[in-house]
Amino acid sequence: MEWWMLGSIGGAIALLFAAFLTNRIIRMDSGSEKMTNISRLIQRGAAAYLRRQYTTLIIFVIAFFIIIVLALPEHAMESGMAFLLGAFCSGLAGYIGMTVATKANVRTTNAARKSLNDALRVAFSSGSVMGMSVAGLGLLGLSVLYFVFEDPHVLHGFGFGASSIALFARVGGGIFTKAADVGADLVGKVEAGIPEDDPRNPAVIADNVGDNVGDVAGMGADLFESYVGSIISGMTIGYLTLGENLLTAGLPLAIAGMGVIAAVIGSFFVRLPNENASPHSAFLKGIFVTSAIMIIGSFFIVNTVIGDYKVFLSMVTGLVAGTIIGEISEYYTGEKHAPVKWVASSAKTGSATNIISGLSVGLQSTALTVLVVATTIYLTYALSGLFGISMAAVGMLSIIGMTLAVDAYGPVADNAGGIAEMCALEPEVRKRTDALDSAGNTTAAMGKGFAICAASLAALMLTTSYVKVVGLSMINLTEPRVIIGLYIGGMLPYLFSSLSMKAVGEAAFDIVEEVRRQFKEIDGIMEGKAEPDYEKCVDISAKSALKKMVAPGVITICSPLVMGILLGAQALGGMLIGALISGFMLAIMMSNSGGAWDNAKKYIEAGAFGGKGTKVHANAVIGDTVGDPFKDTAGPSMNILINVMSLVALTFAPIFI
Repeated sequence: MEWWMLGSIGGAIALLFAAFLTNRIIRMDSGSEKMTNISRLIQRGAAAYLRRQYTTLIIFVIAFFIIIVLALPEHAMESGMAFLLGAFCSGLAGYIGMTVATKANVRTTNAARKSLNDALRVAFSSGSVMGMSVAGLGLLGLSVLYFVFEDPHVLHGFGFGASSIALFARVGGGIFTKAADVGADLVGKVEAGIPEDDPRNPAVIADNVGDNVGDVAGMGADLFESYVGSIISGMTIGYLTLGENLLTAGLPLAIAGMGVIAAVIGSFFVRLPNENASPHSAFLKGIFVTSAIMIIGSFFIVNTVIGDYKVFLSMVTGLVAGTIIGEISEYYTGEKHAPVKWVASSAKTGSATNIISGLSVGLQSTALTVLVVATTIYLTYALSGLFGISMAAVGMLSIIGMTLAVDAYGPVADNAGGIAEMCALEPEVRKRTDALDSAGNTTAAMGKGFAICAASLAALMLTTSYVKVVGLSMINLTEPRVIIGLYIGGMLPYLFSSLSMKAVGEAAFDIVEEVRRQFKEIDGIMEGKAEPDYEKCVDISAKSALKKMVAPGVITICSPLVMGILLGAQALGGMLIGALISGFMLAIMMSNSGGAWDNAKKYIEAGAFGGKGTKVHANAVIGDTVGDPFKDTAGPSMNILINVMSLVALTFAPIFI
């Protein structure tokens, strides 16, 4: 057996395991009629939005397929077909994960009526479906293309297709979820003084829908493109730097296949020994078991395929670095640590000081993260050159089946708590779902840091691949055109963030006005005697997201083409480097600032500084609303931006030569 075929085997195992988990979730009891009806509202809203989004994106996909076929001088049809396959797999992964999540939320609520462990089992199984769908579709898609064409360069089209869909899914989903979240919080919590997820709030269903289209479908598509991007960069660098050896080029596929097998085994260790145990400790146990199996299996694979232990050490270095970066993110965003407690205490003097302290925490968090990434690059390059760096990125994302499962379970737990609140279930149920949600916030912060750093290494290697493909021996930083490229590349993440955050602000304004209108015009809404018009808020968020996701996406995809055509290959190389550096910094800062504001609010809600209903709490809610588009819209989108630009450059490299 060719070792790269382990990738296709792992992909098949991942999809079969996802199907098994889906069947198990669907067969579970969904609870009372009221619980089921609320869940159906969330399902309908999420499915309708995703259907409209994908209908819009079909036009873009067809247009770029035609451009690829007409523009490329060679392998045009192969690259075009790979682009279509990448776009399809990316969209399908997000759709599967979101569909299962919207069915698992009410089943998690119902399971929480029995025990915390039962609820954890349902929510984590739903997250595992997302993780396994991403790994399975990514590996099968890449393996099929590699088997048919035996040329890593054709895979660039697959990565471009995956990244394109991910870009729009992440931006559109982020705008939807944060517009609804911010609108619901500002009017519900701050103005009306009602609890989070209160059924009297007209935006509460839109908020729960947003969790699914943004934090499940959007996040799944995001990590799908980072996952395939790291594998493609590893295969391309291996092919170009190690004598165009197809066996070596297939090594990242084999490593990723081993990662799936390890994640399937590790998932059975995510369980609670008793009701008082921490869900977070259960996740850590699953991740550690998965990592241990992955390391042992990878040693055997690397030793058999190329017999170079230094490549194995490079991969392990990436895996360890990803874990350290996750812990750094957890330190800056966890409720138990000093940074979040400081942000919470700053709310005592006003929302302005709360915002200032949150920004400070995010800015400071970039330092340790960058040092870890820099050390990883130094060590892996010293071990195995450029191929070592690329294998570090593969190592970081090799266990995505587990890390994404831990991340994607969070929105399910959040929805479960919302359903419990809206159905007025016994307090013990909400207590259990809150415990799951709290662990989900921590794992989400760790997952974001992990994903950002993996994406940055993948983008670095994709940029290196671009430089080699266009035949540049170096990028001359004193060349005026390169300097122009650096400046424009450094500016693009800021422009992108501005557009996406402006979109959230404008959409949130519309939600705020609608919620205020309903509170004023619908008699009996605050007394619980009349039902709000939930669908109106869902429709406002959906229309805003679909309309405003276009400009950031088009700018990201077209900028490399314009730069390469007008100023040439070297200038485009400078642009990619500029975007990588500034995008990476912005992503870390925004993600950790947003996480710190969010958990500072939760720390106060748990009873600190007077708890809910106080001015301190209201100030913290304001900070959290600023942080929402930071951590869930603009910040995570930086991953896709830097990878999309690199993959566009790689795909169209022949026309820049």
